[in-house]
Amino acid sequence: MAAMDPVVDFGMWVMNSKLMGMDNIVRDLIFRAVRHTFYEHFCAGENTVELANCMKRLNESGLRGMLDFAVEFTSDNDACDRNFHGFLDTIETAKTLPPSSVSSVVVKITAICPLNLLERVSDLLSPLYHTLKKPDPLTPEEEQHLLLGQQRLLKLCQACVEANIPLVIDAEHTTVQPAVDYFTYSSAIKCNKDDNPIVYGTIQAYLKDAKERLLLATNAADKMGVPMGFKLVRGAYMSSERKLASSLGYQSPIHNNIQQTHACYNDCASFLLESITNGSHGVILATHNVESGRLAAKKAEDLGIAYWNKKLEFAQLYGMAEALSFGLRNAGFQVSKYMPFGPVETAIPYLLRRAEENRGLLSASGLDRELTRKELGRRLKAAIL
Repeated sequence: MAAMDPVVDFGMWVMNSKLMGMDNIVRDLIFRAVRHTFYEHFCAGENTVELANCMKRLNESGLRGMLDFAVEFTSDNDACDRNFHGFLDTIETAKTLPPSSVSSVVVKITAICPLNLLERVSDLLSPLYHTLKKPDPLTPEEEQHLLLGQQRLLKLCQACVEANIPLVIDAEHTTVQPAVDYFTYSSAIKCNKDDNPIVYGTIQAYLKDAKERLLLATNAADKMGVPMGFKLVRGAYMSSERKLASSLGYQSPIHNNIQQTHACYNDCASFLLESITNGSHGVILATHNVESGRLAAKKAEDLGIAYWNKKLEFAQLYGMAEALSFGLRNAGFQVSKYMPFGPVETAIPYLLRRAEENRGLLSASGLDRELTRKELGRRLKAAIL
């Protein structure tokens, strides 16, 4: 269903319509429908108890989990504080689970620092295509709010250091990514020690400058003697990035076609795998593309990277690309599923974004559906006979 454009369009229309502002009965019916369909397929539970149970079932099948408190961006410090405590509780939950079941905890910077402030900081740090004029300096109040955001992240980093659990910082829109990178690398300098990367940044391969930024980051980390962690993804905000660039009369920062994105992803993955053999960096290769998974596995084998090497992890979203996840696991690699959790009403913005991002991916990747059809046929035949 999630691969069908009309279904996705209808679902997004309902979630953004006046129906969500009607009486409790209508809202409850909608939430119930969402919970027992898309939510249960793509999310790990409404709270840490349900998350822990889901993680245990996942680990029994030989996979690990990246714990993600599924909240989106916010615009005020009170909400940032609430989200911070949600991420902190996630780390505490991770500490109670078997170490073999948890690969990392995920944090979203726009959930712990106001979005508009991150946009202002990004304009000052590195003016990109969306910057039309020279930005004004931060006000004293903005500087104070920025400090609060940094303190929230450092507290989360310290909690992960004490628990020896990696903290993966998600990539976001290019309008805030310079600020996200600032948060990421400044915290990595403080927390990544002794050949043990705790803080992981994210590189989006659909950006034309992805390889260049990756090279700059790894070279700087090597010069400073800082072990760095990198999660490599294809990218998440394609439609919005292109619309913004077009509205401002600039070229899109996204590759012109999917083949260029695939080539960039595979090139970056190859470089990162080589960095494991040459240094102390950690790598998470997050992909739903079977060919990219095959190429990376072959590269790791050619480089002599042991299957049990803790510096290498493959990852896919929970509820997606199961054939790839289990194929890589059966080949002996560490494999994680990205496990979003939280109340249905809190997770809906996450589900909407994922639906919009992945509609093309889901329609183009029919391997899981093909295997599911075969298995259903096998079970039906076995039941009849």
